[in-house]
Amino acid sequence: MKNYRASILRRALTEQHGQVLPWIAFMMVLFLGMGAFVLDIGHGYYCYRELQAATDAAALAGAQQLRNANPIATATAYGAVSGSLNTNPNLTLGGVNSVSMVPGYPLLKCLNAVTAMGISCTAPNNANAIQVKEQAIVPTFFARVFGISQMTLSSTATAAVSGAKGVPLNVAIIIDTTASMKTVDSNCEGGAERITCAESGVAVLLQNLYPCNQALGCGAVTNGVAANALDSVSIFTFPPVTNDTLSDDYDCSGHNPAIGPYTLPDPGSSTYAPTGSGTGNYQITSFQSSYKSSDGTTTLNGSSDVATTVGSGTKSGSSCPGMAAPGGDGTYYAGVIYAAQAALTAQAAAETAVNPDVPVKNIMIILTDGEANASASKMATSTTGGTAIATTNTFPAGGGSASSVTNYPSPYDQCQQAVAAANYAKSQGTTVYSVGYGSESSGCTTDTTGPQANITPCQVMAEMASSASTFYSDYNQSGSSSTCTSTGTSVSSMNDIFTQISVDFLEARLIPNSTT
Repeated sequence: MKNYRASILRRALTEQHGQVLPWIAFMMVLFLGMGAFVLDIGHGYYCYRELQAATDAAALAGAQQLRNANPIATATAYGAVSGSLNTNPNLTLGGVNSVSMVPGYPLLKCLNAVTAMGISCTAPNNANAIQVKEQAIVPTFFARVFGISQMTLSSTATAAVSGAKGVPLNVAIIIDTTASMKTVDSNCEGGAERITCAESGVAVLLQNLYPCNQALGCGAVTNGVAANALDSVSIFTFPPVTNDTLSDDYDCSGHNPAIGPYTLPDPGSSTYAPTGSGTGNYQITSFQSSYKSSDGTTTLNGSSDVATTVGSGTKSGSSCPGMAAPGGDGTYYAGVIYAAQAALTAQAAAETAVNPDVPVKNIMIILTDGEANASASKMATSTTGGTAIATTNTFPAGGGSASSVTNYPSPYDQCQQAVAAANYAKSQGTTVYSVGYGSESSGCTTDTTGPQANITPCQVMAEMASSASTFYSDYNQSGSSSTCTSTGTSVSSMNDIFTQISVDFLEARLIPNSTT
């Protein structure tokens, strides 16, 4: 009996059945903690990426608007805050949410001109970067067991428009060479004629463009076009000049080309190539990329026809005068807008045929005072397609500031014709910049009927532009009582205007958040 009792006690002490239960209880707590870590941290990281994406989008949107009146409002509109364009149902915004502009960002020094390394700090914001900070509160699930009911996520994004090259550009630059451009502008550097000041601004633009593929270099140049061309530029003018004399504008001869009647290209044309020695031609140079020898230089190529046309050539060892402003035919520029758009269409089609995978962007820059007042005797009798010019004023039904409906071709309502021509260009995907040079608050004397009777030159310049941010005005020149200002831009000198336009061609990009 004694041995039996000892055996029972021994078995009880050595029995192991049921010992796994406390381990299961312990491991359940551990697994729950791991679940909280995996699910809650994973969900938190997912939400953080959503918050960072919204913050990046806000910074990029704001940076693209740095030259405009209120980039902070744009950045806010693209953030994750409730009601914004990147609002996310997973995120409850709370804590510190802010947008600030960064003057003199250390990696992008405030420079006087755009270079490969930086962007100028210009009005109205005097900043070269914009920084967005957003915080979101995300509820937890399993972590609530441990007393953690929410996580606070923070993200920061800084963006600038500097050095980020987007797609290839075709830039058609229309320069007024009527007699009014010969007046001296004492506010222009050196007190030059307005035509000289305008060409100086265009030269600044050329200095900041990218003529060649940055990875491949320029390659061989044929007829002014590099093998690896990127940004191509063509110069247009009005009044048109005859084909046999237009080279006088870029051959450094100092001679003025012969002026012909205002020709009337057909709207909707997919090419522009006037033929015949005496035919009036608005296009002084073809689309060329040889205005610079490389992307890394700001010095223009003195032998380039484009550079020479704007007074930056040095052919035969001496400087060239560039286009003059002989005038003589009044002002009418609806025709040159249709011509430039047709040339842009043809250029883009040719480039797309060679490389259909690379998108091309068309740009048109129109520089004039906005007045249009040519007499019928200075205009061709019909369009290139044979449509006769109007002998009476019969503006069709429709039209207006956003319409391409017009009475073109006609000596009547010439300013409204220009707006309609620019609207047509915009409808073809072209971004239109207008530069008003002394645009007046009265004028457009032929615009006595139509939907915008009594339109002003300043209105014309504003309405031709694609947006408020692509309308610029130099209203400070001497000899003019212009008070025409832009609501979307504030720079008002030719060099500054064209510097800002060149910056606008760049794409916003994210940069490091460091500000020290």
